[in-house]
Amino acid sequence: MKISSILFAFLLLVGCKNQEPKNETVVDEHANHMAMSMQDASEFETKLSNSPRHQEWVTLEVNGRTLHSFVVYPESSKSTSTVIVIHENRGLNDWARSFADELAAKGYLVIAPDLLSNVVPGIERTTDFPNADAARDALYKLDQDKITTDLNAVYEYIQKAPSSNGKVSVVGFCWGGSQSFRYATNNPNLEKAFVFYGTAPENPDDLKKIKIPIYGFYGGNDNRVNATIEKTQAVMKEEGLTYEYEIYDGAGHAFMRSGAASDGDEANKNAYQKGFERLLGLLASPRPSPKERE
Repeated sequence: MKISSILFAFLLLVGCKNQEPKNETVVDEHANHMAMSMQDASEFETKLSNSPRHQEWVTLEVNGRTLHSFVVYPESSKSTSTVIVIHENRGLNDWARSFADELAAKGYLVIAPDLLSNVVPGIERTTDFPNADAARDALYKLDQDKITTDLNAVYEYIQKAPSSNGKVSVVGFCWGGSQSFRYATNNPNLEKAFVFYGTAPENPDDLKKIKIPIYGFYGGNDNRVNATIEKTQAVMKEEGLTYEYEIYDGAGHAFMRSGAASDGDEANKNAYQKGFERLLGLLASPRPSPKERE
């Protein structure tokens, strides 16, 4: 692997925050975070390499464009429920793929699309961007309707896969959490949507289109995101829709990635453990009927 590719993988894991003002304190914090991210990159890459599960890349043609997606199969003798994993705002990195593999270990067929596939001429996928900021900038320029088209293509592919039982849920993190919420407004055939530290669509009329239960997972030290919860809850409740969430004390934004690392702090590790257990419980539980949505 080229040195530039390794450095880019490290940069991908810096987080979901916009760049902070450059001062000595912030530079020191970024340096410490970078050192942790370098270890994390190697850790998640190792987890992927050591996985006993079948992993593969599939390509989908969407309006003349190639969309790359990472698929992990559970070790199962029968068809299983399926989960679409939507990555953070730096694209499909080793942590997102490692999470997909971890979810497959629990018995789910998982697909993680690289939504930065071929959105910039000459750049095939996330890892081909020159640096993390370039990947992030390209992601924020994506047309929302085109994202829906991509996710629809992913949904149709995996829903019809021989290993799938036809039931598909969506899980997203950070930017991907917001996209998970948004996709629920566009695909009524999903089973459930799981939003990790993402925000809901701002337009209440969009929320009124939702036909499936939404489950939120938030860090206690993430006021930027958490400040939107009350408004979202009010609209969902008014429409009789399921919107249930948990806030994990002491955890920050992106606690699922930070908490998955061996050197993550205790609050994020605790939130990761509780969040993952809650996710598994909700995935395994029956989808609420309209009468149960109060």
